[in-house]
Order: sequence, then C-alpha cells, then structure tokens
Amino acid sequence: MSTPTIHGIIGYTITPFTADGEGIDLDALGRSIDRLIEGGVHSIAPLGSTGEGAYLSDAEWDQVSEFSIKHVARRVPTIVSVSDLTTAKAVRRARFAEAHGADVVMVLPTSYWKLSEAEILAHYRAIGDSIGVPIMLYNNPATSGTDMSVDLILRIVKSVENVTMVKESTGDIQRMHQLQRLGEGQVPFYNGCNPLALEAFAAGAKGWCTAAPNLIPQLNLDLYDAVLANDLNKARELFYRQLPLLDFILKGGLPATIKAGLRATGLEVGDPRLPVFPLDEAGVSQLQGLLKALR
Repeated sequence: MSTPTIHGIIGYTITPFTADGEGIDLDALGRSIDRLIEGGVHSIAPLGSTGEGAYLSDAEWDQVSEFSIKHVARRVPTIVSVSDLTTAKAVRRARFAEAHGADVVMVLPTSYWKLSEAEILAHYRAIGDSIGVPIMLYNNPATSGTDMSVDLILRIVKSVENVTMVKESTGDIQRMHQLQRLGEGQVPFYNGCNPLALEAFAAGAKGWCTAAPNLIPQLNLDLYDAVLANDLNKARELFYRQLPLLDFILKGGLPATIKAGLRATGLEVGDPRLPVFPLDEAGVSQLQGLLKALR
C-alpha cells in the first residue's frame, strides 16, 4: 500500500443541487473543484459534512464520488468520505471510491445505536480488509454521536494496517497533544475544527481539513506557509484576521454558509438539501460583510 502525502490545506467540496433540489448540478461541482485547486489547496475532499454526503441517495453519492475523482484528475490527492450507518454500506462506498481512483477514504463511525469500542474497531477492520488504499479515521462526535478516545484511535491505527492518519474534530486541543505524545509523533493527524487552526498546527497537525478555501483560499494557504516558515507572529496575525469568518461558517452550518458564500462570489450552487435551511437574509448580510472585510 502506497500512502500519498497528505498535508497542508485539504479543501472540502460542496454538493451543488439543481434549483428544485432534486438533482446534482455536476457543472457547478466541477467549477467549485477547479476553484479550489486553482486556489492552491493541497488535497480535495468530497462528500464530507460540507458536501452533504449524509443527505444523498446511494445513486447520487456514486455520481458525486465518481465525478469528483475524475474531475480532480490527480491534480491533487482526493480523500473521499465513505461513511454510512452500516458496515456493509460503508464497505461498498469504500470499494467504489477505490475503484474509481480515490487516493484515500475517510471513515466516520456513524450509528443510530451507540457503538462499543469493539464494534467501532470491527467496523474499521472490515473496511480496511476490503480495500487497499489508506483510511483517514475521522472523529467528530458532534455529527456522528460517537466520540473515540485517543487510546481507542491509536488501538485502531495499530490493529488496522491501512488506517494511517487521523482527522480530529472534537475542538479539544488536548486530543491533538495526546495524539502527538502517545502516538510518539508517528501518527499523522489533521485538524477538522476551523477555530483551532493555529493551535492545531502548533500541536503538530500535518494539515487542516476545511471548507474555508471555497471562500478565502489565500488566507488559509498563507497561514500554513507561515507555520512552515516558523513565523509565529505572521501566523498569529493571519489566523486572527480570518477567525471571525471561520467562527461564522462553523456556527452557521457548513453547507448553508459555504453555499451562500459561493453564491456571493459568483458561483451558484443551489441551497442545502432539506431539512437543512439555507442561510437567512441576516446571515447572508453578515457573511457578505465578513468577506468584504477580508478582501
């Protein structure tokens, strides 16, 4: 198994819907991917929370996955979120993504019933045994309802050969310190909480998984470059400059805020799929003000 180099700014795509919300607008999806790559992101991640993967039918998921991988065309690595409620469905998605050229698959253990640690480990093992590409383990209790301890995460990394990286989205910087310390610096981890971007890089995160490059790619890249250059003063200034927008898109809901922001910057991608509401008028006005302040 060859592991691609995943680092830096990992750009999360939206899933554009047609005006009636019933279909996928692949042309708009292609343009949004091109904008991210032209903006300088180091990887593309379709079908995550921003991409409303949980709100798509299997046929739609397949359509978006196949199109995204093909459209990226290996210009940068592609990390496809394959999470699903059942192990069988997650395995199917993982195999589909691998067959169509995904470089990495990302797995969040979502479940209606609370899962035991043994069940979570078995879930990852079944997916790992079914594919040959690397897996990014994803911990996000706010959306999945499952919070994996650092001990469990490291046990999964040791037990499942192709679980080789971790996306940590609890918003607790201590988790990253523990991953760095207990993993002895050998387990690459990635920040999935926008307001922790600066702290996470300081803790040793290899990259930042974020939808923000849909709107402010240069600021995101400049922050990463300042970290690489060990220029803490510049990194701090860049982070605090973008923090109000990072806070806003997280608290306002990623699909709603990012889609409204893309619309405001000239790319129509439709609204989020119900029951998620689009950003209201006051929110749109606030978002436009934040974007204007960053120009």
